Amino acid sequence: MSRRCDITGKGVMTGNNVSHAQNKTRRRFLPNLQAVSLLSEALDTPIKLRLATSTLRSIEKRGGLDAYLLSAKDAELTEGAIKIKRRIKKAQAKAA
Repeated sequence: MSRRCDITGKGVMTGNNVSHAQNKTRRRFLPNLQAVSLLSEALDTPIKLRLATSTLRSIEKRGGLDAYLLSAKDAELTEGAIKIKRRIKKAQAKAA
């Protein structure tokens, strides 16, 4: 399982541990990923995702999964998130 956020694509970054003597050794910065289940109001079903906590905060701020995906540009979403976004748009068009 990759260490990558399912919606934003945020992944592992690398850098250096720097000691007091300025010795540099390579290290990895892992994203804080959480397995969550978010309810889509348009699809009326929970969707299981592995999200970074920063993404989860953004989703809550924008008013839920549907609102977040519909307001986000496709360029800043992953392939899986774009598929969910299309399903939500189709369900909203069908309901209207």
